[in-house]
Amino acid sequence: MIAMRALLIGPENPHFAGHLRTLQTLPEITAITVCCADSGDMALLQAAVASDTPKVLAHFASVNEALAGGHYDFVLGCPRNDRALAVYEAVFAHKLPVLAEKPLGRNAAEAEKICNMADAAGVTLGVCYQNRYNPVVRYAREFIAAGLLGRLMQVQTRYVTTNIAARDPNHWLFKRECVGGGVLQWLGCHHVDVARYVANDEMIHATGHVGTLNGHDISVEDTATISYRFASGAVGGLHCAHALAQSGGGYYNQAGNDTLLMFVGTLGRLYWSPTETPTTLYAESIHPDWDTSPRRTITFEMGESPAYGGKYGEAFVRDFLRAAVNGRVAPASGRDALAVQTMIDSVYASNVSFQ
Repeated sequence: MIAMRALLIGPENPHFAGHLRTLQTLPEITAITVCCADSGDMALLQAAVASDTPKVLAHFASVNEALAGGHYDFVLGCPRNDRALAVYEAVFAHKLPVLAEKPLGRNAAEAEKICNMADAAGVTLGVCYQNRYNPVVRYAREFIAAGLLGRLMQVQTRYVTTNIAARDPNHWLFKRECVGGGVLQWLGCHHVDVARYVANDEMIHATGHVGTLNGHDISVEDTATISYRFASGAVGGLHCAHALAQSGGGYYNQAGNDTLLMFVGTLGRLYWSPTETPTTLYAESIHPDWDTSPRRTITFEMGESPAYGGKYGEAFVRDFLRAAVNGRVAPASGRDALAVQTMIDSVYASNVSFQ
């Protein structure tokens, strides 16, 4: 078993607590140091490690203090987007592998700079697109690779979640100067990455419309409708919004998500709701190998774990650790995040009104 020391950065991120649970859960992680990306967040850091964090051996008010005060095998970073460049520049100067929260930067230019810094340091850069390890997603990818869908024609996706009022309109996630984009960049990006991964294809064109319609004083979009084309010729679309008013609050509320992923091909289709528990995959194919049962329903009950993403979240981080130790490409790399962000930037650029 690999024994590794982790540095976790960025208590301002809503996912910090989930990542801390993952590091606490994995037996490969023997020691955890936590630190702020900005010293003004010390209260958030202290609250996050107040209880039930026996592997946390030290905490620091800044990244530079943490890097000077300890020895680490990798960094799990989730700083605010506008702080990411400076944080990762310091980390890569110490030749440390990084597993970074998405979207990596505020835009594709920042994401590319971070990727280039990792390349120059010769270390592995991964990004937290853990949904690639969801067993339904992996089944869908294998289904398409086996030819059971025929030629992919269309991808339909939806990610509608709780409204802005339920998520604190004053949070930095709704300030463009801090994050770069809104619901498309924070949540829709997951479906963009899954679509790329399942189709095993690159998006070459994207356009769409975004809006800020919730009535609160925020500077990013709360709703988006986009369309895109793969290199293969298949087309796709995504609808996402902070819009549900009757589904409770918080960031980890299953009832507050209305989701869909559908892949349609010349021989059949696959579709499921990722936030359904347990998750039911509906599969159809007229491929000869499915002749005896052309319609099938498969139920996936996910393995339970306190880790962020459950058992498949554990598996994702474990594979990142193996990649980092061996100098291999991460299961979701910085370049994958750059591809997603490039597509999203294209949508933002296309969203120009005309009279």
